Amino acid sequence: MKKSNVTNKPASGKKVEGAEGAVKVNDSKKGAEGAAEVPNAKKVEGAEGAAEVPDVKKVEGAEGKAEIPDAKKVEGGEGAAEIPHPKKVKKFRSKVPGVMITQYVEEIPEGKSHPDFTRKPIALTIQEGKFGVFKAIVIGEPTPKVTWNRANGNINDPERYQFKFDEVSGEHTLEIPKVCPEDADTYKCFATNEIGKAVCPIQLNVIEVGFKKTKEIAKSKEELKANKRVSYRKLLKKCGQKREEKPLEPDEKIWEILMSADKKDYERICAEYGITNFRGMLTRLAEMKKEREEEQAQFIEHISSLKHIEVAADESATFEIDMDLKDPSSRIFLYKDGVMVPYTKEAELEIKHGLKQVGKKYIFSIKNLDPADAGLYSVDVEGVNVFSTDFKIPTVNFAVKIQEVKAEERQDALFQCVLTAPMNHIHWIGKNIPIKNDDKFEITVSEDKLIHKLLVKDCQPLDAGIYAAVAGLSSCNAWLVVEADQNPANKGKKIPRKTTVAGGGDIDLEKIAKEQQEKYNKDMEAKLAEAQIQYAERQAAKAKAKAEKKAAKLKAKKEAMGKALGDASGKSLGDASGKAFGDASGKSLGDASGKALGDASGKALGDASGKALGDASGKALGDASGKALGDASGKALGYASGKALGYASGKALGDASGKALGDGLGKTSGEASGKGSGEASGKVLGQADWKGSGEASGGASAGDGAAAGAEGYADAGEDEDIELSTDESDDDEDDEEDDDKEAAKTKRVRSGPLVPDTVKDPGVHFASGLSDVTAVVGGSAEIVCKLSKEDCDGVWYKDGEQIKPDDVLTTSKDGCFQSLKISKVSEKYAGTYKFEADGRKTEAVIVVEDPPRFDPKALKEFMVPVVVKKGQKASFKVPFVGRDPIKIQWYLEGNELSEDTNVKIEHTEGNSRLLLNKLHRKDSGEIKIKLKNEFGTTEAFATLVVTDKPTPPMGPLEIIEASPNVIEIKWRPPKDDGGCKITNFILERQQIGRNTWKKLGQIGPEAHYKDTDVDHGRRYCYRIRAESEMGISELMETEDVQAGTKAYPGPPSAPKVVSAFKDSITLTWIPPSNTGGTSILGYNMEKRKKGSNLWIPVNPAENIIQEKQFCVKDVIEGTEYEFRVAAVNNSGAGEYGAPSEFVFARDPQKPPGKVLDLKVDDSTYTTLSLSWTKPKEEEGVQDEAKGYFVEIRPAENPEWERCNTNPMSMTSYTVKGMKSMAMYWVRVIAVNDGGEGKPKELDNYILAMPPPVRPRFTDQKIKSFMVVQAGNSARFNINFEASPWPDVIWLKDGIPVSKRVTISNAEGASQLLIPSAERSDTGIYTVIVKNIVGQETFSIEIRVTDEPKPPGPVELDENVPGTVTVSWTPSPDEKRDDRLHYMVSKRDSIKRSWHTVADRIFNNKFTACNIMPGREYQFRVYAKNDMGSSSPSESPKWEITGKREKFVVKMPEPKTCNLERPPKFLVPLKMHNAPQGYECYMTCAVRGEPTPHVTWYRDNISLNTNTNYLISNTCGVCSMLILTVGTKDTGEYTVVAENALGRAECSTKLIVKD
Repeated sequence: MKKSNVTNKPASGKKVEGAEGAVKVNDSKKGAEGAAEVPNAKKVEGAEGAAEVPDVKKVEGAEGKAEIPDAKKVEGGEGAAEIPHPKKVKKFRSKVPGVMITQYVEEIPEGKSHPDFTRKPIALTIQEGKFGVFKAIVIGEPTPKVTWNRANGNINDPERYQFKFDEVSGEHTLEIPKVCPEDADTYKCFATNEIGKAVCPIQLNVIEVGFKKTKEIAKSKEELKANKRVSYRKLLKKCGQKREEKPLEPDEKIWEILMSADKKDYERICAEYGITNFRGMLTRLAEMKKEREEEQAQFIEHISSLKHIEVAADESATFEIDMDLKDPSSRIFLYKDGVMVPYTKEAELEIKHGLKQVGKKYIFSIKNLDPADAGLYSVDVEGVNVFSTDFKIPTVNFAVKIQEVKAEERQDALFQCVLTAPMNHIHWIGKNIPIKNDDKFEITVSEDKLIHKLLVKDCQPLDAGIYAAVAGLSSCNAWLVVEADQNPANKGKKIPRKTTVAGGGDIDLEKIAKEQQEKYNKDMEAKLAEAQIQYAERQAAKAKAKAEKKAAKLKAKKEAMGKALGDASGKSLGDASGKAFGDASGKSLGDASGKALGDASGKALGDASGKALGDASGKALGDASGKALGDASGKALGYASGKALGYASGKALGDASGKALGDGLGKTSGEASGKGSGEASGKVLGQADWKGSGEASGGASAGDGAAAGAEGYADAGEDEDIELSTDESDDDEDDEEDDDKEAAKTKRVRSGPLVPDTVKDPGVHFASGLSDVTAVVGGSAEIVCKLSKEDCDGVWYKDGEQIKPDDVLTTSKDGCFQSLKISKVSEKYAGTYKFEADGRKTEAVIVVEDPPRFDPKALKEFMVPVVVKKGQKASFKVPFVGRDPIKIQWYLEGNELSEDTNVKIEHTEGNSRLLLNKLHRKDSGEIKIKLKNEFGTTEAFATLVVTDKPTPPMGPLEIIEASPNVIEIKWRPPKDDGGCKITNFILERQQIGRNTWKKLGQIGPEAHYKDTDVDHGRRYCYRIRAESEMGISELMETEDVQAGTKAYPGPPSAPKVVSAFKDSITLTWIPPSNTGGTSILGYNMEKRKKGSNLWIPVNPAENIIQEKQFCVKDVIEGTEYEFRVAAVNNSGAGEYGAPSEFVFARDPQKPPGKVLDLKVDDSTYTTLSLSWTKPKEEEGVQDEAKGYFVEIRPAENPEWERCNTNPMSMTSYTVKGMKSMAMYWVRVIAVNDGGEGKPKELDNYILAMPPPVRPRFTDQKIKSFMVVQAGNSARFNINFEASPWPDVIWLKDGIPVSKRVTISNAEGASQLLIPSAERSDTGIYTVIVKNIVGQETFSIEIRVTDEPKPPGPVELDENVPGTVTVSWTPSPDEKRDDRLHYMVSKRDSIKRSWHTVADRIFNNKFTACNIMPGREYQFRVYAKNDMGSSSPSESPKWEITGKREKFVVKMPEPKTCNLERPPKFLVPLKMHNAPQGYECYMTCAVRGEPTPHVTWYRDNISLNTNTNYLISNTCGVCSMLILTVGTKDTGEYTVVAENALGRAECSTKLIVKD
């Protein structure tokens, strides 16, 4: 920069006085409001910032401070310009998220504390017209004062804003009775006392009713545009005061999420919360992370494995932290949205939030999820935040639910569903057990994350059950039914694996998923648009409020500066007469002759010749030639076309021909011949390369130049798109205290007005970023991202290097989609891929795996069945690829093969071969090869068939006909055909009695033969062999068959009743197994009445029954019958079979009704006892029950199982063989001849367990206090009863017992054992016995102590005559034993024996009374506790000498004593009830002098002479004994006592019982 040729420091300093002050040019110049020195100045300070200007040290104005050489202090009209250093304060974050605390003092005095929030206000989103309220609870000593304010506007209107305080709850509230859109703002709650203050910002969002958004944005633009002018003084102040810029600090919640998030999620979070300053966010985030790590280092050694919150399958959510605490007792706090939430460490307790610690892993859980549980969860250790996770319950449902699948045994089953919103994974549950990817189950997800599938491989009957899919809070379930193989040929053999898949259905999932994706995208676009509109509204409202506030300040300051500096009298700065600053005569600063600052001749600041600050020729501030601050050629703030900052056409600092500051020939401050301070040709202060700030490639109209200064600084030379934003940090809290400070911090922005005329395009951003991809070697891989615009290109990088496409790796663009595709993946393509576009970037990792794989063509050949003959070899070979090492295993029918004499396994590179020698038929089956390496497992299946000759045909022989001319027989084919089809059966026949066999030859593949070459009456035997292409089987020899002889058939089965009516009964039966060698011609039937011995034929002998069923019509209504049947063949009728059950000849019965009063009588872990009452009979509706069936159904099985195969007549039953603690449904069905009635189920399911019993302690007397001597063992036993088996927990003083304590639990009892007790084991021990029914607790105090040590020396002192005060030094055990006390014993010289005078003394002093003079006393003090007493500490002897007085005996005067008195009963008679035959004893007591005479009476008859009564009178006790009481003794008994002085009597009654 070119220096001025004009001397800026005159030879002699002069003082020029103006209207309101003076300006000292040389050493110091005083002005109306401050001072300025031009020479060698390096820095100019203004209202809000500072600018480096060559050759200018510092200029101090009305609102700023400037360093001036040789000047110690510069004073203006408003006071000293030297600003004292502010008092140091300490700022830090509260443990309550979002609260900032400012501490005014270095050290907090004892008993005092800074304010803090125990409950902070919560942000609100509320509909217009509703009632809004913020609530806060604060603490601090002294009690803090709570105030409220808002960022834009005031809250002084009592009708709109109401402040309340509840003294009971300590709750401060701000109420907005009727919320309107103008109330949407950032509110702050301040809590202040003398120690410091705490501030909590909260956001109020208002949902408007009706479409007002466009109108509101337009209104905000107009208001902001009208308030763009900024005072020149404020703009200058902004140039002269430099302060540290801070990046945007969004809401505290966003920062907590970002600090705990993965880097790959940063872009998603920023897009979600509307953060566009990505670089600024990263810088600030790095600082905050470093700061948090320093705070964490106080309490945490190491923290890792932060697992964010996930929804589990059991409607709970968990998140995990691996954390090593320096102090294991450090307190851990859990917060949700800034509010502390309680949690429990006991998993059994029904508390929503829980913490489970496993080693160094801390697992937090949230049970019974509902939408209200969504929010930000934070974990703090001793007030330091360690982890935060944002829990959002996905609003997802099932567009297509999983359906029931019926699969055959060893077939795969497929469940599939479609979601309404994408999810990376959902939870699958099979039979109440979570399912993961393994050899049994395969879980797959489509690329759009909407279609989720579960494949159950190789289904077995045990796999059948209920399977469920859980997505968020939604779930669906379906049955898997596995049908067992019913083929008898496969019985006992392992069924080959089937290649088909059951399930899947005919639903076009792809189509449904595509529809859901389109719907989801539309919803997301709508939400994004709504969020952008809301964000624009908030920004417009904030800008409007700030513009109004700044406009008011600028106006006031402009008027003040104009009055001070623009005095037309020429006495002040800028005086046209040349006397003051800017004097045209050149004498003062700004003198027109060039002597003063702003001198028109260029000598001073604002000199028109360009020499001083504001010189029009470009040398000083406002230099027109572009050299000074505000230079149009790019050197000064907001300076355009050579005009000074706020200076027009080379005039002085805001001066035009001696006019006041801001008068620029009618132009306003910041005016530059119609060019604004934010003009495109200007450069900006605060820019690293001194390029222009906020320029908008064009000039602003006259009067608009001040707007750019109010907007902040931005770097126009960078491509970074940083949005204008207001820092709402806690530094804004000082707005109320200092009106001269700015209300908001600003960031560098692009040029343009605060709210542009049109909404700016936010630039390119990613609608969806890249996702990690796992690819297989040799396959293809593709990663795709979506931009917000189509007309944008980007660059691809791999591991930081730009990618050059080739034949394998290609990049493409399709509209908004940018994709990278690798046609043939190899390991060199693994790495991190990044795509950058317009300063935005997204990353993803391609992981290349090389799992074992089979060549499809070779695999197809391998799966072709191999057929070999018995004794031959079979070879299986299959090539494969995959990364070594690969584990290779061969299986035959599920059993792993290892090398032996007949099994050879050969491995070569890329091949494996199995060779089986000397094969047998039993070796047939499924061959499986299994390959496994670090990337996965694969299997291939083949079939081995070993052929052999068939096994012999099977019996028994069935004789179809044995007539005189024909024998026709039938048999069963061989059990094993040897792997080949049976081509022929070969027969031989032998006539019984001969030794030769006649060959009948091959008869074909049918197991049937009709022999017509037989002789009547002869018996024949047959040999049968099976023949196939592999050979002829062994023979089967049949039993003898006779041709044409009488062989009667065997008896048929007992007939069964098909139906019964009053006029007919229908029966059916099974033919006899022994037909007598010929076919059955028919049957004969007989009937018999119940109680009769006579069987009556039903059919005539010549009219036999042809069918195996017959309707008997010859019956009498109401009579009970039984029937039997005999078979008839060519030989005649055989024997009758067993009779049928008795059946009534009556119309069919109605089935019975439901049983009554079904209940459980008893249950154990394996049995269940039931009882019920017979159902009632209702004529025509339900008949009497004859029997009952009991059925049970396990909860996981949909089918009922019958416990008794035949109906039972009893109304009670015990079910056995139940699984312990399993859940069953139970029902009972009544049956009769009419069928089964409706089942009666128990109302609730039954658990296989004894009846529930609430825990109860069974000991009659349990001691609650125990004393144990130190070193001995302490043992406490307690007995209880409970069902089911309870959990037993022991606590010591409310916390779990230490490892030193041994707990032994047995059935119905628990024992606590302390092997070697120490004094630290003293405490309250509590046992908790709880089960599902309830819990019971008992506490015992165990005191561990030892025999006390004796107290110290004993001293005696006489304070009161006749008393002695005994004092002693405490026992050393007194501090350790709160139950220790003292006992004092005394001995005197007369009695010479020790006796205790005081016990249980808990202090160290005792006063003994009745101390006799002349006697010698001695005292002992013992220390006592629960274990006993210590050895004594003895006092010295104590004696009080006294004067002996003469002993005089005074004899009392004798008095006569008269003992005479009349009789009086002291103890009266009692009423008696005596059984007849027993004795009765009556007694009473009487006194009197002289001794009275006593007489007994019964009903006024004297008994003294009656010998039946034994009467005595001993020392006034009168008694009477009746030896045998009878009815005659009933009556009233009276005792009369008489002497000379009177008479007394007493009565009672005797009642004799039968």
